[in-house]
Amino acid sequence: MNAVSGNPSSKPTVASQPSLPWGVKIRRKLKSVAPFLGRFRPLVGQCCHQCTPESLGLKLLRNTPLGFQNLTFVDDTKTGYRGWLVRRVCCLLFVWSREVYPSPTGDRWHRIRCSERLRPALVSPCSSNESDEMEVMPEVKGRLGRILALTETYVSPSLLRSEPYVEIILKAPLVYVCFRQSSFDSALICLNLFCNNLRVPYTIYPAHIQQTWLRSILQRLGVIILPEGTGLEQDPEMDSLYSSVMTSFIGELLREGADLCIGISGARGDGGQWLARVHQAISDGLLPDVCIVPVGISYDCLPWHFTHSQAGVLSALRLALFLLKGDHRGSVRIHFAQAFSLKEMCESGKCRVDGGRPLQELLMNAIIHDRMDSIYSQKDVSWLLPEAIMPELTRAHRQQSIALTLHLLYSSTRSMAVMSTSLVSCVLLHKHRKGVRVSVLCRDVCWLLEEVLFRNTDVGFGGPLVVLVHHALTLLHPYLVLAAAPPTMEPIIAPRSDPESLLTLSQQCSLITHIFIHEAVGACAVSALLSEAVGCGGGVALEFDVLLGQDELTEKSLQLIHLLAPGYIPPCQNAHSFALDILDSLVRCGVLVMEEVQTDTPVCDFMKRRGVLSWTASDNPDQSSDSECEEADPRFYKLSRPAQCPELLLFLSSLLSVQLRALCWTLESLHYLPSPIAEKDCVTQLHRHLKNQALLEKGRYESSSLDLVKMALHTFIDLGVVTEDRQREDVYLEVSPLFSQTKHKEKLLQFFRQFMFS
Repeated sequence: MNAVSGNPSSKPTVASQPSLPWGVKIRRKLKSVAPFLGRFRPLVGQCCHQCTPESLGLKLLRNTPLGFQNLTFVDDTKTGYRGWLVRRVCCLLFVWSREVYPSPTGDRWHRIRCSERLRPALVSPCSSNESDEMEVMPEVKGRLGRILALTETYVSPSLLRSEPYVEIILKAPLVYVCFRQSSFDSALICLNLFCNNLRVPYTIYPAHIQQTWLRSILQRLGVIILPEGTGLEQDPEMDSLYSSVMTSFIGELLREGADLCIGISGARGDGGQWLARVHQAISDGLLPDVCIVPVGISYDCLPWHFTHSQAGVLSALRLALFLLKGDHRGSVRIHFAQAFSLKEMCESGKCRVDGGRPLQELLMNAIIHDRMDSIYSQKDVSWLLPEAIMPELTRAHRQQSIALTLHLLYSSTRSMAVMSTSLVSCVLLHKHRKGVRVSVLCRDVCWLLEEVLFRNTDVGFGGPLVVLVHHALTLLHPYLVLAAAPPTMEPIIAPRSDPESLLTLSQQCSLITHIFIHEAVGACAVSALLSEAVGCGGGVALEFDVLLGQDELTEKSLQLIHLLAPGYIPPCQNAHSFALDILDSLVRCGVLVMEEVQTDTPVCDFMKRRGVLSWTASDNPDQSSDSECEEADPRFYKLSRPAQCPELLLFLSSLLSVQLRALCWTLESLHYLPSPIAEKDCVTQLHRHLKNQALLEKGRYESSSLDLVKMALHTFIDLGVVTEDRQREDVYLEVSPLFSQTKHKEKLLQFFRQFMFS
């Protein structure tokens, strides 16, 4: 499927020239921004050529493009009727003309109850295996009824209307997978499919809903909700009866031909258990295959209190009414990436996560003993699907499900389009934090746009540069400060220094970090080597004549790669290969230049170098002739000398400084907490400490978000800095004895700080 865009406003955002409120016209000679390089838009959303080559060749560019559509703007041309009355009831006619693919009638409830998966949890130990009727244990009858009530969800034609004008015939059910950003994501996907006469999927909604009437309505709309009274999404998964019922339920839905919509998150691995159930349905032979569709959702500007995944359904409904009023001038860009075969991905064996080592084993020798022998291994990410969730899975199936979750985290993020607010927020937060003139802002936004397009990432806008910048500034106006600079009175724009503004701007530009992850990691690695060589970290002027070895740059890059959250690199690429790509990216973007070391024979003179072009005959076909060649000469790099190199290096390194600063502050705050402490209390107190620390550190509030606190705490658990004691009622945390010592704590702090320029 191709791109679909939902714009909440009734008029295009760039259709007319705005009247600039600051009273100064930006120079009109600035060029217009085309949302593509050359004649075509960047081709994004392709499935992996390594894991699913057959899906890439079979389905590439063979789907009907849905185009860009304003889903909230309906007129009489979309109804097939004309007239004065039609124009006033066109929305009703449009909805009534949509077709709903109702759920097939049958004995789904009975099939789930009688499935082999539920027998161990339902049958009493004293019952005979030869009996036809299962003797359900009395203590589980009540729980079974409450859990089975969650499976009584179906698509009701009385609530969803449709009549197909385009019929798409698929050989396998579709599973739409998106990266969770808000409680509104799944609703937008269903709205797009409904308005384009496609099957509305069953949606797995992780929020907590207490109202009985609302739960009933959502179940009629095909929403799969969590049990009442649950805390986190993974809490009910600890119940073996609930897990077995849900696994059988997902299998029955897919066997009926229904589609699913799943949201995943890399913070705690939320959503991975539902992908494991889809994979389990294929392994059990309930259906031959499933098509996975990564979905990228990009928001121009989403209100802050709707961005949390724990926001309730009523918040999402209020947001929908707010958008339908038409006074919200933001937009939402939704991209359906190319579908791929889940069976092909599992059978190819290219996407694997087995053989990984814990983060503590990878980095602890480098941190404490300065030894790099272990950093070349892969990181273990088994926490995305813990052993306590779906314990019936075999090790091979569990590893494949984790690899699928990692791959979809990366694919759905890479399918997102960059919005104009993301570009402006990134320039203001990471390049001109103290303020910038509007003309300079337009120039830097244009430069950043070209860099984004060069990296094969699509954007969700188009039009003259002046209009785009003005549109972004209008949406971000509550978080910015505008002033006029004499004598020209040209506007100067700077971010507000309050926590809400900086956190909002940081969230808007988070996608830019994913796009520039090669350059960002490389810039931090260069910073670490320069700080070791000449002590130029911490704002000291850069030294251009320092030689940077390839091996040292690779080692520093690997150390930082292991600290990244899931979703930055694909699991089908190992960390060492990713580190080598980082060096190529730094040379390509002009940060580094290759320096040839003076030797008797130039590097480029292959004819005079012994053994380089020599081969030896061997009867062993498995023996490679490359083993007889000489080892490659070491490569060295220097910082390039253009005037913009220091500024570019600081900009790239600042993209990851938000996470690195949060790690430093969290480590410093751990020793102020009581020990042991419950995990929830630990997160709350750490969040308070980080906000206080941000106030002291020049107002760096973007490093004090709750998500970063959870990320940092999870990193320290993986590193062994914090130990877990899982008890029945809660999880208790305690600082390990090793890092209770001041010298080891200082070594870890220095390890994080070496990657930061400021």
